[in-house]
Amino acid sequence: MFLQRRQQHGSFKARLFYLWQMLLLLHPRLWRREATTTSPSYLSQLNHYPKPAFTTMFQNTFLVAWRKLRRHKSYTLINVLSLSLGMASVILIFTLVKYHLSFDTFHVHKDRIYRITTEFHEDKIRFNTGVPSPLGEAFRQDYPVAEKVARVAFLTKRVVAVSPQKKFEEDVAFAEPAFFDIIHLPLVPGTAPNVFQGRQTALITERLAKKYFGEQTAVGQTIRIDDSLVVSVAGVLQDLPRNTDFRSEIYVPFSHLNEHSPGLVEKDWWYSVNKQMQCFIRLKPGVSAAAVNDLVLSAISRTYYDEKMAQLFRFKLQPLADLHFNPDLGGYTEKKNLWAFAFIGFILIITTCVNFVNLATAQALGRAKEIGIRKILGSQPRTLFWQFIAETTLLTGFALLLASTLAYLILPFVNQLFELQLELNPGQDISLLLFLAVLMLVVIFLAGSYPGLILARFQPIVALKGKLSQKQIGGFSLRKGLVITQFAISQLLIMGTLVIAHQMRYARQADLGFDKEAIVLLPVPDVHKAKSHALGAQFSRVTGVEKVTFCYEAPTSEYSPTTGILFDSRPEAEKFSIVQKFGDQEYVPTFGLKIVAGRNLLPADTIREYLLNESAVRALGFTVNQSVLGKKAVINGHRGTVVGVVKDFHNKSFHAAIDPLCITTLSENYATYGIKVNLKSLATSLPQLQKAWDATYPTAIFTYRFLDEDIARAYQLDTMIQWLIQAFAGIAIFIGCLGLYGLVAFMATQKTKEIGVRKVLGASLGSILWLFYREFLRLLLLAFVVAAPLAWWLMHEWLSNFVYRVELGSRIFVLAILITGGIALITVGYQSLKAALTNPVQSLRSE
Repeated sequence: MFLQRRQQHGSFKARLFYLWQMLLLLHPRLWRREATTTSPSYLSQLNHYPKPAFTTMFQNTFLVAWRKLRRHKSYTLINVLSLSLGMASVILIFTLVKYHLSFDTFHVHKDRIYRITTEFHEDKIRFNTGVPSPLGEAFRQDYPVAEKVARVAFLTKRVVAVSPQKKFEEDVAFAEPAFFDIIHLPLVPGTAPNVFQGRQTALITERLAKKYFGEQTAVGQTIRIDDSLVVSVAGVLQDLPRNTDFRSEIYVPFSHLNEHSPGLVEKDWWYSVNKQMQCFIRLKPGVSAAAVNDLVLSAISRTYYDEKMAQLFRFKLQPLADLHFNPDLGGYTEKKNLWAFAFIGFILIITTCVNFVNLATAQALGRAKEIGIRKILGSQPRTLFWQFIAETTLLTGFALLLASTLAYLILPFVNQLFELQLELNPGQDISLLLFLAVLMLVVIFLAGSYPGLILARFQPIVALKGKLSQKQIGGFSLRKGLVITQFAISQLLIMGTLVIAHQMRYARQADLGFDKEAIVLLPVPDVHKAKSHALGAQFSRVTGVEKVTFCYEAPTSEYSPTTGILFDSRPEAEKFSIVQKFGDQEYVPTFGLKIVAGRNLLPADTIREYLLNESAVRALGFTVNQSVLGKKAVINGHRGTVVGVVKDFHNKSFHAAIDPLCITTLSENYATYGIKVNLKSLATSLPQLQKAWDATYPTAIFTYRFLDEDIARAYQLDTMIQWLIQAFAGIAIFIGCLGLYGLVAFMATQKTKEIGVRKVLGASLGSILWLFYREFLRLLLLAFVVAAPLAWWLMHEWLSNFVYRVELGSRIFVLAILITGGIALITVGYQSLKAALTNPVQSLRSE
């Protein structure tokens, strides 16, 4: 029409007429402006306005995705299960890592707070959290590089009596007032700031105040510590946070330590170091720790020791941030363990996403016609891409919800098993909430991007004809690579589990050099000779008790005092330090120590006698044990005679080498009964032991522990690592099996006609099963080639933490591939057997 008018009337009139006709088409309500109103009738009209196009498209995209997931229930279930298990593991790992990294980060001036530690430089370096008692005062008086210096003695499992009927076992710290200027332990509001300055005072936490005194005011109340020290509560501390290594909830002035434990406070004695006696400092601004180590602490060694001992005793600053992460100095774990768990979380997510990609690309053939029709109807590649991303988002959202629920339900079990205090509260923990959001986005990107791109680039004509090749849906080589990745991760975790289990079994079953079974350890509140000897005699008469010794500690223990040794007529002290064990003449037979030369100690406390272990004999330069018998030695300032040599025993865990040590009698240091009992009569022996105890110490708590349990606690961290890797290995294997199951199910569907033809032509059941098995066995072997070297390197690094360890033999690697292969064959076998047993007539009819 426009062309005809232009030919008849010219271009100007044609355009004018066209404009007029267009204006006539406009409805008056589209250009007439109505008055603004907020009446209900007006608001109701707004609901009839058409919604924006992007909202409709958004709803349609997710509606289609939801229908697709409901239609393919098995595919949806497999993906949701695998995603939720992987994400739940990662959430727990994040919570664990975050918890440990937050330890003692709340202290003011935390970057300038240090603990002074002791290093013994011998043929190897040994570490001790303690320092000689006079070091703190010497540092404070002679070297003004620190704003604050404080000594503190941490004593565990002390008996605290509120009344004769109310007694508790608590950790008690004897601290100098400056300790509270260094370590941030705030008082409850309203408490005077200098309450810790006076004598006979104590600070307790809010929890203990409520536990001891209920609703009564705690300030002014008295408590008795170990039936020997009475103090008055002068103030109340706020409850300790979960993430601190300072766990003592009772603080007593340091001036009372000599009254309570005189052996820990030796004013001018620099040759004894106990882990319980520690020193903390806060450096002045601008003072570097390196300078203090090089100048001040080295000067202290030179000032208070002769030249030879100054090379042995060295003092170093340990940053506050390192307290939790240095097992050599009593730390709970190492940061490399946290990063190892983070790496495990990463590979679990990779395994989960690999699973998803594998199944999605395998299912692409089944969606070919759908994609072809969508493209013919005008769908753009980016629309198809976002359609698949929407499906992935729905799956990931459901999985994240399920994963969070699983993690929340499992967390109490993890806390109880490993004695942790982890919390999972996204509503209050912003960092956890952000992590969950990032985790969901990462999973959507890793799992959804590649399959979405594959689906979006289908050629519509080829897709509608159903002639898509493996190459066009991402290539079978891609899925081979993904399956290899899954197998390699599973084998890596299985190998790690086997090695750790082997080492832990070795630590439990190896000969420690002493008896650990059926040994009851019973700490006593004081060391009054008359009481202790009388009680020991009563214990020995109890039914089922075989032997009794009164000692400082068991052959292996957490606290082992070390000192120097001056041997025979040598002019200088030895370059090595020696561990001291104190016990009466029954110490050796009770713990089953073996004397290889000489005799046992005599029951005397005034005449000093020593038993050396074989390591001490070798450290002294002798190859024959009898060479040291009868020689004189000065150990910790006490001169005595070496009367015997005991066979080496493990005085620490297998993480550390056996130390040179001596055993001697020193009753003033005895603090524990070691009681060898007959296991068959243990149930009757313990009540009789308690009866004898109550008669001797009526105000003390009868608390005992077993030596084998103490030894097991030395491997608590390793046991936790073993359990977690076992759990994560099981999860990785289960996720891999889910993916393998889905992949084999799809392969069986694709090979329906081929299987039918083979059966018609006479193929056996075994040959059809081999059709499925051969591909996956080949991938399994390739995965082993990848996993074995990596597992060997990682486990070699882990085993290097043990001085006494198992060897990495080939048996572990063979067992790992057999376990993985067996699981894979079972998973593949179910679906392949189902396909092989299908009637060939039905298989061919499906085409």
